[in-house]
Amino acid sequence: MSLQYSILGLLHYKPMHGYRLKEHLERNFGHMWSVNYGQIYPNLKKMKAAGLISMSEEVRRGEKGPPRKLYTITAAGRQAFQEWLAESPEGSLILRDPFLMRFVFFGFGDEQRALELIDEQLPVYEKQLARRYTNLQRWEHSGIYAKLMADLGVRVNEVFLDWLKDARKKLENGSREENSRANREPVEHKPTL
Repeated sequence: MSLQYSILGLLHYKPMHGYRLKEHLERNFGHMWSVNYGQIYPNLKKMKAAGLISMSEEVRRGEKGPPRKLYTITAAGRQAFQEWLAESPEGSLILRDPFLMRFVFFGFGDEQRALELIDEQLPVYEKQLARRYTNLQRWEHSGIYAKLMADLGVRVNEVFLDWLKDARKKLENGSREENSRANREPVEHKPTL
């Protein structure tokens, strides 16, 4: 999924500044992918140069600092967005979660530390789920497609949370069974050559 088209889509709702765009992407579409400031601002600059968006400065009343840059979609941006929207999407599902990448390699590390990391991740998924429920309520009147995407975010988060709770139980039980077997059964050592 192209970040530029996500930005254009969000700018259909209203003009926004870069921080708000990033916040909106993370809060509402974080189940699809994460984005950082290093991606947002270069894309905004390219999009402005291509005439897809315009930028105006918004003076902050009662706040110090430079004016905020407020981005608005242009007619050319709307046209490019409509063309993208009509294309067939990429066919693969991509899940990007740094914890899951680490999880797959836990077998090479310390088993107790793996359980501790899982225990640290559970409240993260719980907090994300609570935020997604809030988003679902916020998007209730934003049109059927936005509401359905918010619903997907909730469901994906629920699956991740349920899976991680189940995985933790299995790993803890497997560890106990393995330790119990190790204490009962003698280890057979084969001579090495």
